[in-house]
Amino acid sequence: MPTTVSELDTILDTAVGASDAWARFTPAARADVLDAVADALDAQAETLIPLAREESHLLLGRLTGELKRTTFQLRLFGEILRDGGFLDARIDHADPAWPMGARPDLRRHLEPIGPVLVFAASNFPFAFSTIGGDSASALAAGNSVVLKAHSGHPKLTVATADVVRSALSEAGAPDGLFQVILGTDAGRSAVVDPRIKAAGFTGSIPGGRALFDLASSRPDPIPFYGELGSNNPVFVTATAAERSTAEIRDGFIGSFTLGAGQFCTKPGTFIIPADSDLATSLRSVALPDGAHLLNDRIVSGYAEVLGELKDDPRFTVLAEGSDPVSESPTPTLLRVSAEDMLADPRALQRECFGPTSVVVEYSSESQLVELAETFEGQLTATIFGEEGEDLDELVRVLAARAGRLLWRGWPTGVTVSYAQQHGGPYPATTAVGSTSVGTAAITRFLRPVAYQDFPQSMLPADLANANEWSAPRLVDGKRSEPRR
Repeated sequence: MPTTVSELDTILDTAVGASDAWARFTPAARADVLDAVADALDAQAETLIPLAREESHLLLGRLTGELKRTTFQLRLFGEILRDGGFLDARIDHADPAWPMGARPDLRRHLEPIGPVLVFAASNFPFAFSTIGGDSASALAAGNSVVLKAHSGHPKLTVATADVVRSALSEAGAPDGLFQVILGTDAGRSAVVDPRIKAAGFTGSIPGGRALFDLASSRPDPIPFYGELGSNNPVFVTATAAERSTAEIRDGFIGSFTLGAGQFCTKPGTFIIPADSDLATSLRSVALPDGAHLLNDRIVSGYAEVLGELKDDPRFTVLAEGSDPVSESPTPTLLRVSAEDMLADPRALQRECFGPTSVVVEYSSESQLVELAETFEGQLTATIFGEEGEDLDELVRVLAARAGRLLWRGWPTGVTVSYAQQHGGPYPATTAVGSTSVGTAAITRFLRPVAYQDFPQSMLPADLANANEWSAPRLVDGKRSEPRR
């Protein structure tokens, strides 16, 4: 049942108190709690994974790996908390001889932003849903989480949330630290409620943009970290196409059909030389069998967009299976010329969420940079070239449009690590300066606070002069190495 107005009011009130209490936990104490949640999820794998299979139609191996990813990222955030460097502590001691005039004692670090609203995603029922990256990073940063459940896997959401809440309680976390709301109206109401201080979203461009506009139109606008849409173009030089035909062809097919094409990093645009062996082999390639899409809404949306693309006379069907439109659609490859793409990129670069990709055939490598310049913001961009080729301008153009650039690799498969970047200019995301994957994601839900001329006894631990603080700090502009 959808969350009622009165229920939402109670949930948000509770979230405020829980967030305040949780922020007072030391980072190391929060790390212990996150570890406990990860342990509890691992212990309930035999209960949770069958529910995920039932509601998402994803295969056992995929879901097993996804749950492992979910618990791994919780523990990785725990490591970051224990290190303490995420606080970005900076200390400027008072300096009467400072060139800009006498400088006061200034000490700056990052503090929790407050209750965070997380919109669960459909395509990753563990890693980007209930206790996925957004929830994990918000909790690690010291905030309470209000999760707007996704309608695609309600039973899994409830079961996962029960495990998380039980683990939080047993580990001594504040009551109400993690709560779930149901229904579109509740999500819209929550994003404009003054008790919510930030929001995270993974989903469609229309849905994410509507919520972003609501968050921005509040009397007190809040950060809205939306991951919306991406084509993740792949550029192949003539030399690479000639030398690595089979490798590139097979890698591309495996990547764009992975998870039935329902990855946000699916290579949706494949730019290759016309009349090459690569182009020829794609025309006769045997595509994989179809796989069941996540839910009925995705099935209907995919069929609609694919139909509209096929109706455009500039596209031709390069290859497709026997049943391209069904609950388990076989993959489709559409072909378009570089000239047509350059003439009308917005129409021809439309994202098709599912097992379809567009092959763009160019007649001159000079068109690679021209094509790259037509793309809006992307999560990823890939180059298949050969070392020594003059690709500097292509790299420069793509770096201005994508959050992650790949050299001779495939964008599906986003590891959780320290240097990962999963974001990009709009419409890939609504916040180009952030990532939703990797340890840097914690900074989305923190805000800077400076303390001027405060007594030592009143300063946060990481800003005080106490010798026991072991995290790295910037002291008078110089990096202070941690004491171990």
